[in-house]
Amino acid sequence: MRHLDINQIKEIIPHRHPFLLVDYIEDFEPGQYAVGYKCVTFREDFFKGHFPKEPVMPGVLTVEALAQVGAVAILSMEENKGKIAYFGGIQKCKFKGKIVPGDKVRLETKIIRQKGPVGVGEAVASVDGKKVVTAELTFMIG
Repeated sequence: MRHLDINQIKEIIPHRHPFLLVDYIEDFEPGQYAVGYKCVTFREDFFKGHFPKEPVMPGVLTVEALAQVGAVAILSMEENKGKIAYFGGIQKCKFKGKIVPGDKVRLETKIIRQKGPVGVGEAVASVDGKKVVTAELTFMIG
């Protein structure tokens, strides 16, 4: 297993606090897949307004976290080092559960297709083994 701490993640993708949504990578294979985690705390900035009486991580931020994990997989390839992976599209996105303070979110993105600078990742976010978000993410390397 290959793992990355937060500083190693920051060497691969350009995201920074407060928008870096991956705490560590448990395993990855360049160009193939990455599995990471987001440890959600009550101190997340978005909980101030989403929602004050029932804090829930916004679904779009979960999709972004999945994209960041996928970016680790694709940007860790030698030919993509120093580049940026941009969103090209989001398909088949389903929200199946809530993410709340205290959750440890498992983020897995598998690269299922790539042709030139465009690719597609199959992404799943889960908490305690239960899928909370699934999506197909299209990316473009710039």
